[in-house]
Amino acid sequence: MKRPEPVQVIKSRRDAALTQLVTSVPYIQFLGITFDRRGDELTAVLPFRDDLIGNPILPALHGGAIAAFLEVTAVIGLSWAAQWNDLEDGTLDTDAARPKLPKTIDFTVDYLRSGLPRDAYARARVNRSGRRYASVHVEAWQDNRARLFAQATGHFLMPPAVQVSDGKG
Repeated sequence: MKRPEPVQVIKSRRDAALTQLVTSVPYIQFLGITFDRRGDELTAVLPFRDDLIGNPILPALHGGAIAAFLEVTAVIGLSWAAQWNDLEDGTLDTDAARPKLPKTIDFTVDYLRSGLPRDAYARARVNRSGRRYASVHVEAWQDNRARLFAQATGHFLMPPAVQVSDGKG
């Protein structure tokens, strides 16, 4: 029976994989989005900045910034879920080249109320994920998890799986 890995090794591997995913998308750094990881669950955080305001009279977050935040959350959440098994069994190569990310087929955003000038949070839920296609739902909130200010549904084309050679030629 295989001995369980120390928790520090597992956490380190998970953190390296998440860092690799997040740094592979420059727009994530541009918006300042970070991800809080608790086990297999990711919460995206969009820290408030004045330049994210779209309507200074209200003031309210710009709809484009909200949509980008939700789409980034969906793509990273879907990628995280897709690589989870390889990550957990230690076969995911976190030193490999930039990971291939899902491609957006369509993405629909529902703006439920104005995004206030404060930090925003979002979580993605993968509704379906196959070899070629995936469907994801994202919910965003600010002060109260039960009071969403936006939600989205997206469909994604999954990248081809890495083919592992069986050594037979």
